[in-house]
Amino acid sequence: MSVLVISPGRDPEVWAKELRNQHPGLNVFVYPEEHDKEEVEFAVSWKHPRGIYKNYPNLKVIASMGAGVDHITSDPDIPEHIKITRVIDQDLSTDMSAFVLGLILDQMRNLSLHHSSKKWEPKKYKRIRDVKVGILGMGVLGSAVAKTLQLNGFEVSGWANSAREHEEIKIYNGAAQMEDLLKESSFLVNLLPLTPQTENILNKDLFQKLPKGAYVINVARGEHLNEHDLLEMIDSGHLSGASLDVFRKVPLPEEHPFWAHPKIQITPHIASVTNPGSVVPQIIKNYEHMTEDEELMNVVERQKGY
Repeated sequence: MSVLVISPGRDPEVWAKELRNQHPGLNVFVYPEEHDKEEVEFAVSWKHPRGIYKNYPNLKVIASMGAGVDHITSDPDIPEHIKITRVIDQDLSTDMSAFVLGLILDQMRNLSLHHSSKKWEPKKYKRIRDVKVGILGMGVLGSAVAKTLQLNGFEVSGWANSAREHEEIKIYNGAAQMEDLLKESSFLVNLLPLTPQTENILNKDLFQKLPKGAYVINVARGEHLNEHDLLEMIDSGHLSGASLDVFRKVPLPEEHPFWAHPKIQITPHIASVTNPGSVVPQIIKNYEHMTEDEELMNVVERQKGY
């Protein structure tokens, strides 16, 4: 029985080292080193080569290295019997919350604008009481961001696809209530999971339902955003700008129009980065649950995509 670590673009050796340290004696293979595919029953994965998992006849579980799982669920060649798990980690929630709070405060107080202008031209700024924040996606990360913003005095509302309630935060549910959230959001934060239903959800139709001057923050997935529509709505003056941490193609090509746009702020997917030392314990626990035929934690519903 073995564990496979497969993460092109990330350092898989760091993950393998943590797995071995926290579970001495665990047999860990690191892709693409030579290994016996029949031995592998558990995979720790991030953006694997498409179709590769169908070559592992005894694979039972694929554990995402992060909170997102679309890089796994979008592979049609993964057999249906294989369970997929995601990471739920306090560090990820805290990091995301601090990042979004920082972006909103930066825009409200014109910090980046003053720095980039290099001129002594004080601009009128917004106060916390002047803005309302809408959050698309009230899962673990969305709920954490909402709580942090609320604790800092912001009026916050959330939207979830299915019925959901929160003791302190108003949550709109379903397609019928989407517009109710949008029309009152001066800042819109996207933290939706990426599914066929949410791809391109940040489009002109949605932007037009936001108040004039609204600001968009996308910290979920690049595929959520229709890039042409965003540029059009900013250039028309309907949107005041956007902060983007995720993109369809990474690194973002140097010739991409986002780089040169004065009202678009770009960061290189740094909003919330998984710390292997923090999340490997729950991966190990799920490995042990698998070996003992016990229920796994944080299992993804394949049909929903999250």
